[in-house]
Amino acid sequence: MTQVSVITSAHSVADARLHRLTSALIRANISVEIIALGNEKNAPAGSQFHAAVGSQFNAAVGGHGFFGRIWRDLVIPFKTDSKVIIVLAPDLLPMAKLVSKLRGQKIVADVYEDYMQLLRDRAWATGPTGVIAKFVAKTATKIAAGCDLTTVADTQVPPFNAKDRLVVRNLPDLKVLTQSGELSPQPRAIYIGDLRASRGLKTMLEVAKLSPNWRFDFVGQVAPADQALVDDFLLTPAGAGTTFHGRQSPANSWKLAAGAWVGFSLLEATPAFVEAVPSKLYEYLAVGLAPISTPLPRCVELIEQSQAGIIAADPVAIAQQLAKWESDPKPLIELRERGRVWASHNLDSEAEYAAFARRIESLIQRSR
Repeated sequence: MTQVSVITSAHSVADARLHRLTSALIRANISVEIIALGNEKNAPAGSQFHAAVGSQFNAAVGGHGFFGRIWRDLVIPFKTDSKVIIVLAPDLLPMAKLVSKLRGQKIVADVYEDYMQLLRDRAWATGPTGVIAKFVAKTATKIAAGCDLTTVADTQVPPFNAKDRLVVRNLPDLKVLTQSGELSPQPRAIYIGDLRASRGLKTMLEVAKLSPNWRFDFVGQVAPADQALVDDFLLTPAGAGTTFHGRQSPANSWKLAAGAWVGFSLLEATPAFVEAVPSKLYEYLAVGLAPISTPLPRCVELIEQSQAGIIAADPVAIAQQLAKWESDPKPLIELRERGRVWASHNLDSEAEYAAFARRIESLIQRSR
């Protein structure tokens, strides 16, 4: 019998947080199965992966669309027989909570973002759809508070009234990261994460247009609403120096960091992001990339503490900084080294993930 099931109706098995949590459990010798979208090649090493309905198009249940997700919400909880289930998707929580109670399973709600604030960042969350989405977000947050354990991705993420709340930050999992190492002969910038306007996509594309001597690697899925923007960009001269790698597993994503000079983290000041620390900032510092970040309060605080990156929001200013580093990379090399040193002294990933694994192990022992 598998000890833990990590389940989601919305996330790909390549999701970075899913990998971090699962890998922490596997390192603690806890057996883990995953039910998620995607395919086995992107699953964390050592886990058992089961593709959720809709990973490949299935007309009977609506594929990747709205009805397919509802179907997964209803079906996935019955596919688990483990002692503990960890639920990532908010809309999956109601049925998972019911089934876990009937089966005597312990349930963990992993709240990776402030759901209500996140909806304010989504253009589709308006009108009747927005009303439904807000109802689901409120309901999920309330259910999460009553689970056997509620893990949250940062201190500012609700629910704050959970009966057992544990902050598990998205600290770097050094075992899947690749160090940037020596600078590549041609200057290169990288971005790893979802590609959408609110995460700086437009700004990054403008920087690429203004920096013809640089190469750019973008790793992640492009939001459907922004695909036309990317398609138009690829027709410009700058498109020839830019590669969109699509969604990759964390390990494969970070292999592209080898030789890169800088990492982008250009979040807009949306309600969901203004109080957040992007996980990629931690990861850039840990692998020796100098981060370029927009002036969100906690991002500014982190870069000021580490003295390892720059704050900029305007594409012209960013491109000018890249040109300076291109002509004289010594100041950049110093930033990168300070970042590595700061990360090694301030980001105790091993201890934080080990604490998470111990809490899950306690739930396993208490399950019937």
